[in-house]
Amino acid sequence: MADSQDKFLKAAEEVKVLKTKPTDQDMLVVYALYKQATVGDVNTSRPGMLDFTGKAKWDSWAGQKGKSKEDAMNEYVTFVEQLKEKYGYDER
Repeated sequence: MADSQDKFLKAAEEVKVLKTKPTDQDMLVVYALYKQATVGDVNTSRPGMLDFTGKAKWDSWAGQKGKSKEDAMNEYVTFVEQLKEKYGYDER
């Protein structure tokens, strides 16, 4: 698990330096997988009806319910690799 944890942490840093900002939908997937990998199943109430961003994020995270933290980490790493190809990556 240490190896997947290291890859996950690296991907979490890499997603911050993509050359182009990903779409909102792509960012919701990034958010949901990150939260599932670090927290697990959604553990908060759904935001109020006027909090559109909060609801979208909560719904995306809730869609990952039941996925193990390990699986979420691996999917996160794979998804960030796809984003790096799609949007470009600024290696520093």
